[in-house]
Amino acid sequence: MKQIAMTAGALLLATAAQAAGTAETTGNPMIDIPEFHSASGLFDIDALEALGRVSDPQVSPDGKRVLFGISYENLEQNRSNNDLYVMNIDGSGLTRITATEQSESGAVWMTGGSKIAFMSADADGKMQLWIMNADGTDRRQISDVAKGIGGFLFSPDEKQVVLISNVKYAQNAADIYPDLPKATGRVVDDLMYKHWDEWVTEIPHPLVGTFDGVKVDNLKDILGDQPFESPMKPFGGPESFAWTPDGKQLVYTCRKKKGLEYALSTNSDLYLYNIADGTERNLTEGMMGYDTMPAFSPDGTKMAWLSMEHDGYESDKNRLMMLDMATGVKTDLTADWDYTIDQFAWNPDGKQLWFTAPYQGTIPVFNIELKSRKITRLTDGEWDYTSLSPVDSKTVVTMNHSMLRPNEIVKVTMNKKGADGKLLTDVNGPIFSQLTMPTVVRHYVPTTDGKEMLVWAVLPPNFNADKQYPALLYCQGGPQQAVSQFWSYRWNFALMASHGYIVIAPNRRGLPGFGTEWNAQISKDYPGQNMEDYLAAVDYMKEKPYVNAAKIGASGASYGGFSVYWLAGNHNKRFAALLAHAGIFNMEAQYLETEEMWFANWDMGGAYWEKDNAAAQRTFANSPHRFVDKWDTPIMVSHGEYDYRILASQGMEAFNAAKLRGIPAEMVIFPDENHWILKPQNAVMWQRLFFRWFDHWLK
Repeated sequence: MKQIAMTAGALLLATAAQAAGTAETTGNPMIDIPEFHSASGLFDIDALEALGRVSDPQVSPDGKRVLFGISYENLEQNRSNNDLYVMNIDGSGLTRITATEQSESGAVWMTGGSKIAFMSADADGKMQLWIMNADGTDRRQISDVAKGIGGFLFSPDEKQVVLISNVKYAQNAADIYPDLPKATGRVVDDLMYKHWDEWVTEIPHPLVGTFDGVKVDNLKDILGDQPFESPMKPFGGPESFAWTPDGKQLVYTCRKKKGLEYALSTNSDLYLYNIADGTERNLTEGMMGYDTMPAFSPDGTKMAWLSMEHDGYESDKNRLMMLDMATGVKTDLTADWDYTIDQFAWNPDGKQLWFTAPYQGTIPVFNIELKSRKITRLTDGEWDYTSLSPVDSKTVVTMNHSMLRPNEIVKVTMNKKGADGKLLTDVNGPIFSQLTMPTVVRHYVPTTDGKEMLVWAVLPPNFNADKQYPALLYCQGGPQQAVSQFWSYRWNFALMASHGYIVIAPNRRGLPGFGTEWNAQISKDYPGQNMEDYLAAVDYMKEKPYVNAAKIGASGASYGGFSVYWLAGNHNKRFAALLAHAGIFNMEAQYLETEEMWFANWDMGGAYWEKDNAAAQRTFANSPHRFVDKWDTPIMVSHGEYDYRILASQGMEAFNAAKLRGIPAEMVIFPDENHWILKPQNAVMWQRLFFRWFDHWLK
């Protein structure tokens, strides 16, 4: 792809158009674009918090405009707010169309581009469906769902809509004993009683209703009293549904299991539901892994979706599948391509699909021709791309980001040589224009088993190779999540490097983008080759004259936190300080404490009481807690109490073990956070503590 050119008209300088409708008030001041002036000229916590967060670009039906969101955080109010913007397809004419006290999200074009539908809170604080003119005027609430909604998808003719809303799942105390209305006890008789960050008392169901241009009516729960989720929690949304072009049928994603069976399986299926008579059929019967993200071709003759092969393996290769609706023939379009797909979109010509996938350290945009199955990489450079909104048969609007820049909107246009890219927004340009940023360098490091590993090194601003710098090893979570050119507001490499650290970020075993074998190797080998990969990366970098080998730290979250705990007892003096967030410390406890048992069974190999299971026994014999006797390095522990994936007790165990061993240790517990730290003030507190800890031991 040719060098991206920025459109001056896309700069965020346009006057806000105040919506003239009936936006509900919250009593909070409106969160607006912050004024930022850098005191240091370096990327710091204040700069990070001031950034506008660009999201969800949607191209208008005529291909001439782009609708998208920008959110900003407010530290004093301890919340963020998302507003909607519209610009021309070339990046000119940027206009803010909402400026309200509360967020507008999930926005899509309606009625040929003359109106916009979106979600926002009603007077009671419940999310509902709204509609307004494309300029932000005449804002009207069109749904009134008792429990609010979590997403929506209109039929192609816009006369029907599916709304995602919760229904009751579990009995509460008053259901069992009506004479005890103030009792709070939960009676549990099966698994999956908790998930991610909540007790499972409700589950999402799809409600299908009619829309007459004024309001949504005649809602019907198409799952009825079935005790199954659609979309699947914790992160499923409107991408779990697809209308046929004629609006007569709806495909929905569902794993029709509950309790213990649900906890052990990833086998979801795609169901084709007939709106007229309520009949349905399973389109993916016999396909045993995740089947997700259905999408019909423009003419409705084909349906594409993402499919994993193996039940219980949530990080399996995502295959791009296609179903011929007339013949029922299923085709794996990526059978000969050794990479996993993140997302896809139909080309309007119906002969091709766009998709993104981790690939050799980045996430580019690709194109696949259905007839030949030829795959072409359309974008290059050190960028990750996310979201795909087609313009025409040659052009798609997407977003890209890197380790040094958050999301901006990009237009990618195919040509004979690949594609051209044009940057349409520069929302955060005024901030970055004040800053000297770090640099990112690729290194290819030999591994202990004779392979080669990509290791990113992020170097401080104004880097001087004649100086020595402390370094931080970044341990990725997942465990199978790409260390690509990602941008994170919590694990931000640019922030770490700007604080004077060299960041070492290895693409160790178990990460996508380097083939299925590389990705799969980590399963049932948590304490094995991927740990050797981490140490190989550190040993390689500490030989650089600009790395202070005596001042290297290690940090990570989730599986990255597990990695830190394991390295604490096995690093042989490589590290001078450690920090683990939401990590697994005691694997035997984790096996029984976590909720998605398919993950524990696949990656750990099974239960610790399976004495004849060699893989499981090796896993549990190498649990980090078994190496506490070797701990000799200061360690900080961080955890959220709403984390039901890895309970906060794991962090407390690690902290207690360190203190009992006489190791310098510090712990921060967030009683109102889950696996992630999301609230603005908590996020700033965490960043400050992060640097306070490492600065003390490494500087």
